[in-house]
Amino acid sequence: QVQLVESGGGLVQAGGSLRLSCSASGGIFSIYTMGWYRQALGEQRELVAHITSNLGTNYADSVKGRFTISRDNAKKTVYLQMNSLKPEDTAVYYCKAEWGSTFVSWGQGTQVTVSS
Repeated sequence: QVQLVESGGGLVQAGGSLRLSCSASGGIFSIYTMGWYRQALGEQRELVAHITSNLGTNYADSVKGRFTISRDNAKKTVYLQMNSLKPEDTAVYYCKAEWGSTFVSWGQGTQVTVSS
């Protein structure tokens, strides 16, 4: 059973930066596609970025050029570096592990709040 734990959220002013981390236990981390999703209050959960086992990446248009996803398989951790944050980036951020099209696990989420 794979468990994911996010950390690094917090309160930041617009224009600031945060780095989120998602650490995994159990499973075979290196084979998973890892994704960061976010859910703002009253909104649906949306994909922010994902990174495949081959280090291919994909980003939502709203974060391209500002956010960077990376992974460290030795540490079983995926990161989301968020720069030039905007108030509209305020949400609970979740990480997700998938193996091919098979869902593996969600984390519990970490709150990111960007003040104007």
